[in-house]
Amino acid sequence: MVECRVYNRDLELKGVVDNFSSFTWIRRYFEPGEFEIHVPSTTQNQALFVPGFIVARHDGLEETEAGTIEAIERTGYEITAKGRFLESYFDRRLIKGTYNFSGKTENAMRNIVKNMTPLPLVEVADAQGYTETVDFQATYKGVLSTLEKLCVTSGIAFRLQPDFTSRKLVFRCFKGIDRTVAGAPQVIFSETYNNLTDEDYTYNDSAYKTKCFVGGGGEGDARTIVEVGGGEGLDLREIFRNASQSQQEDLTDAQYKAVLEQEGQQVLADNPVAESFSFKMAGEQYEYRTDFDIGDIIMIRRKAWGIETVLRITQSEEIYEGGSKEVMLTVGNTVPETVDWNAD
Repeated sequence: MVECRVYNRDLELKGVVDNFSSFTWIRRYFEPGEFEIHVPSTTQNQALFVPGFIVARHDGLEETEAGTIEAIERTGYEITAKGRFLESYFDRRLIKGTYNFSGKTENAMRNIVKNMTPLPLVEVADAQGYTETVDFQATYKGVLSTLEKLCVTSGIAFRLQPDFTSRKLVFRCFKGIDRTVAGAPQVIFSETYNNLTDEDYTYNDSAYKTKCFVGGGGEGDARTIVEVGGGEGLDLREIFRNASQSQQEDLTDAQYKAVLEQEGQQVLADNPVAESFSFKMAGEQYEYRTDFDIGDIIMIRRKAWGIETVLRITQSEEIYEGGSKEVMLTVGNTVPETVDWNAD
């Protein structure tokens, strides 16, 4: 049985709640997750569910995730509390000045957190040694939006994990496991194995782009233009990115072009073929969060629909109601919203 534990901003336990009527815990790989809980409007709950307090779901496993209450609704005899996971704290910080980076993506993410205006209780964990690299420039951009863009282009995710014993928040990078290759226990969801129900498959390439022209500094024929990606005929889908705000300053020509190329890679990453498969877990073949977890790459087979594909688990939705638990998984990516690359 899961219970909801509520802490104050200093990670001090203020109360434990198990009389909720509904508790939804949505975990996401590339961005902060969300939660929503419905509880009786008792005096105790009114004192617990207030903006800024921290919610964690406890189900016997280590508590490595938590969310901050951002919204409260009261109707009749019920309180509804909603919020995002603690990674949303980074939405409160900016990258000050102009930040140029060339090297490992993981180090870029860690440096951004180290150099921003400090958040209370936050520490940066040691690097995991991931080898993906990046060249980019950011000027007064939001920390959260920048971290998310680096995640999408590299496949490396991040967490702000609570340590309730030591009362600290640990920023840590991590990567999902490819569970379709030799050496890793395979995870396959298929109607043949009777381990999925309520399937929903979507495909949409309306926003798909294959080649990006990035315009940097300069004017007319003197403007720096780089090209990223490719394609031919009807398979070529072009897009232009205005990156005139990126400045060469002390960068060499090669370094500056590498920064612009990264801009192009980010644009293409946010304009992919949108292919997703959502389903409810069934059976006892795999144990969620033990045999596989958010971020892992798994195989999906739906022979009746002619689908066999390998995709990353990008979201899991845990729903606790009436003493039961359901887990809805989403693999792949949904149709992205229009991205303004000149904004945060």
